[in-house]
Amino acid sequence: MKPLVLIVEDEAALVTMLRYNLEREGFAVCAASDGEEALVQIAERKPDVVLLDWMLPLVSGIEVCRQIRRAPASRTVPIVMLTARGEEGDRVRGLNSGADDYTVKPFSPAELIARLRAVMRRAQPTSAEEVLRFADLTVDLVAHRVTREGRPIHLGPTEFRLLRFFMQHPGRVFSREQLLDQVWGHDVYVEARTVDVHIRRLRKAINFAGVTDLVRTVRGAGYALDNAG
Repeated sequence: MKPLVLIVEDEAALVTMLRYNLEREGFAVCAASDGEEALVQIAERKPDVVLLDWMLPLVSGIEVCRQIRRAPASRTVPIVMLTARGEEGDRVRGLNSGADDYTVKPFSPAELIARLRAVMRRAQPTSAEEVLRFADLTVDLVAHRVTREGRPIHLGPTEFRLLRFFMQHPGRVFSREQLLDQVWGHDVYVEARTVDVHIRRLRKAINFAGVTDLVRTVRGAGYALDNAG
């Protein structure tokens, strides 16, 4: 079955170009021209990946991204934001809203397709173990479910992969560069600052009142999953 890409973009010419290139590379394509239509389509037929423009009529791309991440049925769908906004603050805002990757216009169709394939690949569990446990944290790789003290934890796909990697190597400190290689992959360019954004999101998700912060920051070295605190 061909992987389904939902293109959320209000420029018809750009949608036509993207559809042509994606279908030529073996993808199935559907499209929405505004944020409201995108959310309806996602609810009706969950895509394998969403290519999401930042500037949209009715509901902004940032808000669409947030709503995708809040809905249980679509929480794990990979999202690549497509936008003309290239400043670092904009990229960080896009990542903070739940995007997995970020492509700035103008772009190379070949690079964009490589990014789509990469976020889809990274969303797939690779561990032979089905359930990972550390302290009071449990990750079910098959059900894609995370709990702490029996309480459900909702993670986006990038935070899920980051936590999975940490739980496979508890106590070990990893630099930003090592995490980029292991969690994002060698074939995709992502800035080191991206790691900090996703670490903050992971911390916010797994730590709640009365529990220990399991993600340790080692100044000048990186991050580790550690129960020492």
